[in-house]
Amino acid sequence: MQDLMKVAYLSRSLTRSIMGTGQELLFWPGMDINWKRILYAWGQVRGILLVPAMRLAVLLCIIMSVMLLAEKLFMGGVSLYVKVFRRRPRKVYMWEPVGGDEELGTAAYPMVLVQIPMYNEKEVYHLSIKAACSLQWPSDRLIVQVLDDSTDPFIKDLVYKECQKWTTTGVNIKYETRANRNGYKAGALKEGMKYRYVEACDYVAIFDADFQPKSDFLVQTTPFLIHNPEIALVQARWKFVNADECLMTRIQEMSMDYHFKVEQESGSSVHAFFGFNGTAGVWRIKALNEAGGWKDRTTVEDMDLAIRATLEGWKFVYVGDVKVKSELPSTLKAYRYQQHRWSCGPANLVKKMAIEIVMNKKVTLWKKLYLIYNFFLTRRIVAHFLTFFFYCIVVPTAVFFPEVYIPLWAVVYLPSTITILNACGTPRSIHLIVFWTLFENVMSLHRCKAVLTGLLETGRVNEWVVTEKLGDALLKMKPNGTQSFSKKARTKYFNRFHLLEIGLGLYLLVCGYHNYMHANNYCYIYIYLQSLSFILMGVSYVGTFVAS
Repeated sequence: MQDLMKVAYLSRSLTRSIMGTGQELLFWPGMDINWKRILYAWGQVRGILLVPAMRLAVLLCIIMSVMLLAEKLFMGGVSLYVKVFRRRPRKVYMWEPVGGDEELGTAAYPMVLVQIPMYNEKEVYHLSIKAACSLQWPSDRLIVQVLDDSTDPFIKDLVYKECQKWTTTGVNIKYETRANRNGYKAGALKEGMKYRYVEACDYVAIFDADFQPKSDFLVQTTPFLIHNPEIALVQARWKFVNADECLMTRIQEMSMDYHFKVEQESGSSVHAFFGFNGTAGVWRIKALNEAGGWKDRTTVEDMDLAIRATLEGWKFVYVGDVKVKSELPSTLKAYRYQQHRWSCGPANLVKKMAIEIVMNKKVTLWKKLYLIYNFFLTRRIVAHFLTFFFYCIVVPTAVFFPEVYIPLWAVVYLPSTITILNACGTPRSIHLIVFWTLFENVMSLHRCKAVLTGLLETGRVNEWVVTEKLGDALLKMKPNGTQSFSKKARTKYFNRFHLLEIGLGLYLLVCGYHNYMHANNYCYIYIYLQSLSFILMGVSYVGTFVAS
């Protein structure tokens, strides 16, 4: 009986000693010498290695938090200034309508090429083709180029017939294919620029297969290029047709609205530079060629081109008043693939271009600093690592280390301010701010993995998976005219599980339980919510499931 009591006490004490040194157990009468050695070793490792490591981790995370907050405040201040003082692009740059000369007729309009790259876009191919062919521009001054890399013969036939249909209406539309998919989207765009008829064009507008520009898109954007020879790119804003589809798309809308309303607008206003979004933009072909054209060395060929163009001295303009309809990923699988590409690519790109940026002599030191520190380091590396390691690892793990102090302002006020600044871009979704925070924290795990993949150039560094678009396939009309979601997909059961997220969710459960039992704060509430988020997303209980 005495031995059983000894084991029970030892078990309880070991549990409590997780947050202590374990030294108090060394004085248990009759304790085995091996146990004393183990507990002594644990106390030494904890005191010499783990506690200092935790304190260093907290310090680094606080530094990164301050970096990110300063960046958010600066961009938010610029965006507010532009809005309050109405410093819109038309006031900053020269802008006049095109085609006012009756004597010149359609010759007053520059030749514009519209490129639509696509790959097995069964659900949306007709949307982008229709929108491009309906643009307000003289038919003899417009060329629509459909770059079809589809591997499904049935889909290729559908796209070809759609192009033929518009040809009969008088639209100058070209249907182009190639024998392989080398370079993916960048390879298709590069190949599309080689055709002889492109030589007559001055500008090229690019739209992904799910993008639907309004008919006056070229009328609103090309005057910036025509009247300002130093401008290389005019970028429009994305507007999402399926933002209300599910909670995941609402959360994405919050992030994307902040990106366009704050990040893109501040970059355009202060530095005349921002990352090209790969679609819904118009390029000056001369600038595109001077920058070296399309390259497929990373999964962010659009950002690559933008960096090279700005290093040549070209300026960019973001026009937030021009909105182009597009589609958000509504399935977790599609969103994960997209975020991997968007996180891995920039990390890989900065590794390839850092020296080139530093050594460049055509741009100012201020712009070089902006590119390296603000554009790449803070937004595309620090932001991801801070979100994951601080809020998902360091803060929960700190419950086992009561001697490690995390200031309240660092763990509450700083992240709350950053979160509110992000949410201001979408006022209608301000009530979803808690869900947005938890969702972004979970996705930061996936983004951190992608950043490391890009920096180390391992694994899926060059993986380019086309984001699945659903178009109208997801929805069906009810008799009363409202819309409802289709039935749950019959997907492979195992594919729904993401073990890393589930494992981290279970670890957070342990952290939350320990905090609840041994601490005098309410940190366990946040830890439990974050744990639940990891587990739910680990079993793919988020987004929309589409019947196959």
